[in-house]
Parts: sequence; structure tokens; C-alpha cells
Amino acid sequence: MSTGSFDALERIFHEPNRLAVMSALCATEKGLSFRELREITDMTDGNLNRHLKVLREAGAIVIDKQFIDGKPLTTITISSLGLERFSDYLSALEDVLQKARRAISAEDVSEASPAVRDAVVI
Repeated sequence: MSTGSFDALERIFHEPNRLAVMSALCATEKGLSFRELREITDMTDGNLNRHLKVLREAGAIVIDKQFIDGKPLTTITISSLGLERFSDYLSALEDVLQKARRAISAEDVSEASPAVRDAVVI
């Protein structure tokens, strides 16, 4: 199997919490408030802040902080660069998963131990 697809799996997005953040942000053009994103991803404030910092430093997201009616509002949006890179990551991930699926043939599964057969769904 070629390592090209694996090389394209950007570590910044491959971490499960950051994958969740980017997936949530892809679903909206207006972005999400910090509170909305925290609820969607089921992360603590500190954990979400840490992942947002990494994504912002990579240029994948934009964080806008403002006050509305005297209350702070933090809005997170995906950047155009972030959208492009995340789309490339998803394509590479899809390719890797398809190759893995093809590598698991019905014959391989039927010859495997019962525990492996129960774990593999074709």
C-alpha cells in the first residue's frame, strides 16, 4: 500500500477532538459560538480552548471576540485555508479507509479467529 494517503493525514485534524471541532464548523457558514461548539463537542472549556488554540495557530480557524449588549461573545469560524486543508484531509482519510476495507476480504475474515470475525463487519 502506498504511504501517500497516510502522509496526507494531517495530524492537526487527526486528533479526535479537533476532528469533531472541524466537522462541526464545516456544517455552518456563520460559525459557532464557543458555548455552541462546547456543547456539540462535549468538551470542557479548558479542553476546547486548548484545541482551538492549536487550530488557530495552524490557520485553520478564525476566532472573533466581541461584546454584544455588554456580554462577551466568542465566535469560531473555519478559515478558507482550514476548509481546503480539512477537505484534503477527509479525502485522504477516505482513501485510507477504502484501502483498509478492500484489504479485509471475506476470505480473510472467514479464516480468522471467532473474536476477529465478530469484530469485522463487511
